[in-house]
Amino acid sequence: MTTTRQKVGQATMIGISGKSLTEGEKKFIVQNNIGGITLFSRNIETPQQLHKLTTEIQALRNQQPDKAPLLIAIDMEGGRVARLKAPFTQWPPLKKIGDLDSASIAFKFAESMGTELQAIGVNLDFAPCVDILTNPQNILIGDRALSTDAEAVGKLASALVRGYIKSGVIACAKHFPGHGNTIIDSHFDLPVEDVSLETLIARELSPFKKTFRARLDMVMTAHILYKNIDAEWPATLSKKILSEILRKECGYRGLVISDDLDMKALRKLYEPGVIAVRALEAGINILLYCNEAETPEMGLDAIDKALADKRISMDAVENNYQLMLKLKKSKVKQIDPLPLPEAARIIGHPDHLALSKAIASGQIPEGMTT
Repeated sequence: MTTTRQKVGQATMIGISGKSLTEGEKKFIVQNNIGGITLFSRNIETPQQLHKLTTEIQALRNQQPDKAPLLIAIDMEGGRVARLKAPFTQWPPLKKIGDLDSASIAFKFAESMGTELQAIGVNLDFAPCVDILTNPQNILIGDRALSTDAEAVGKLASALVRGYIKSGVIACAKHFPGHGNTIIDSHFDLPVEDVSLETLIARELSPFKKTFRARLDMVMTAHILYKNIDAEWPATLSKKILSEILRKECGYRGLVISDDLDMKALRKLYEPGVIAVRALEAGINILLYCNEAETPEMGLDAIDKALADKRISMDAVENNYQLMLKLKKSKVKQIDPLPLPEAARIIGHPDHLALSKAIASGQIPEGMTT
């Protein structure tokens, strides 16, 4: 039987320290029924090593109460945000797709990338960026954005999502409600935006709404304070933004995952336990921890106490738990990586390399249209 803490754990994703699981990490993942792992450059060396790691991660499901596959996530956008190095295909930044303004190329880009991810055992990509680059000084987003035009971002991001879906990889649009106008990097401090609700709805939310209609399963929040919309809480912790704007205004029905809850934008202001509890109160479905080994347990402990104190309802925990299991059952069709020889034939496939090269050089690949 799955305990309440294990239900919270199923709706929690964590990072791991190295290129294989430690005994302590295995124990924590199994005992707390952790729902997913996010991989970073520190976890990846070669396709062979990564294949072994994703197999090792998925094997833990057999010791968990739900026996559900784990989500194995990665940041693979193209350009500077790319955890997988050669021999995996090296994809250009999304701006190159925006320059070509081709939905068919965007679709093929994501489908090809997703096929390589799926082959090696990664089933969730924290992509695409649906941020509009409205501030040219925004170096955090920069060429990660498809365009400076809301309509173009919506059209191309929707095509990217459809491409990931075709490949069998879950897409996660980010960073809701929009990170394109900031200067401060939320990894290090809290950006504060003075955009009005009217402008946000007319501009930033437009491409997100279009992307949601592409059957998007997951959206990631931004650690940004929109002071004219919610003067107290950053978007990740804002019930107004997540419940009223995301759910009601945008009509979004999928899962909401936080950005990394260890980022300085939040941790400079709040303790880990406060962040975890507030995130659930605000409407986050999946708690994401990436880099600090201690904070996931601190978050789980704080939620245990908040449940005991009746600050969080069991209904919210049960809802997140069921949403996570439903997502896995319906969308994770291939649990383990392909056999290594088969995966090796897909990784860095000549067709993918040719597509990447054409996009990077600003050309429409042969046989494709805009």
